[in-house]
Amino acid sequence: MKYLITGGAGFIGSNLAAEVLKRGEELFVFDNLFRFGSSVNLEWLKEKGDFKYYPYDIRNNNDIETVIKEVKPDVVFHLAGQVAMTTSIANPKLDFEVNTMGTFNLLEAVRKYSPNSMILYSSTNKVYGDFDDLTFEEQGTRYLCKEYPDGFDESIPLNFQSPYGCSKGASDQYLMDYYRMFGIKTVVFRHSSMYGGNQHATFDQGWIGWFCQKAIEIKKGTLKETFTISGNGKQVRDVLHADDVVNLYFKVSENIEHTKGKVFNIGGGIENSLSLLELFKFLENSLKIKMIYDVLPFRESDQKVFIADNSEITKYTSWSPLTNYETGINNVITKLI
Repeated sequence: MKYLITGGAGFIGSNLAAEVLKRGEELFVFDNLFRFGSSVNLEWLKEKGDFKYYPYDIRNNNDIETVIKEVKPDVVFHLAGQVAMTTSIANPKLDFEVNTMGTFNLLEAVRKYSPNSMILYSSTNKVYGDFDDLTFEEQGTRYLCKEYPDGFDESIPLNFQSPYGCSKGASDQYLMDYYRMFGIKTVVFRHSSMYGGNQHATFDQGWIGWFCQKAIEIKKGTLKETFTISGNGKQVRDVLHADDVVNLYFKVSENIEHTKGKVFNIGGGIENSLSLLELFKFLENSLKIKMIYDVLPFRESDQKVFIADNSEITKYTSWSPLTNYETGINNVITKLI
């Protein structure tokens, strides 16, 4: 099997790439190394085995056409993208070019030169918008959504808000339409929060990793200035470890005849849901520290709650998360220390 991974030196991309090499399959990595940490991940990946690396840009139609014509991959894991909400607001044109045009370039190249390839795409829960029409109850450490207390399923109407939601949502819908109109075997994952090895978290992307870093700096006494949070800290996400994400992508590709043309909400589920305040309490207990921080206003278009209902993906593939957040976060802490 030939696997092409766009964004293959990124967080999830590099973890998927390592699994391809572990399985002894052919690997092709497409990444312009724009994202912080990608160069480090690429060097890490080179230690895992042999593969062909394309230092190309998904925005360049000729780049992606060249690779698709040359490789004719059996599987495309499409992870290349602009992934930060804050960046999309600061530079919406870049966000559109990378996420929407980049995905369109890939789809067209596959349609023209490798129509039997399957494409598994990393979308986002942000395609559902801010849930302005739902009811949220503020509790001691978290918000609860009254209408969906156990998680959001795929029947929730799309409501693109923010440049990021628009660019990922448009891509999401193009994937679905290329299945309907051209028979391309596409699958869309609307991800909640993910964390784990090779993430290289920053202040605007990868909140689990970022606050683990801050906690370790507090533990070591190396924190230079008080860190900040946006909002009151009661926003809730269900967190999914990278090992479970890798398992998901391979499970779905192996069941493509049942999963093609479908979209799935993906996350750690209600049992792996955390607010910022609850994460801080966990870190305080694990590291015997006190998390001191300053509070900023809520970020634009920040959902109070998103917890994925994984029922649909489990029905089609039997996949479900295996790594609980306690184990996963402690593994992150161990690697950072």
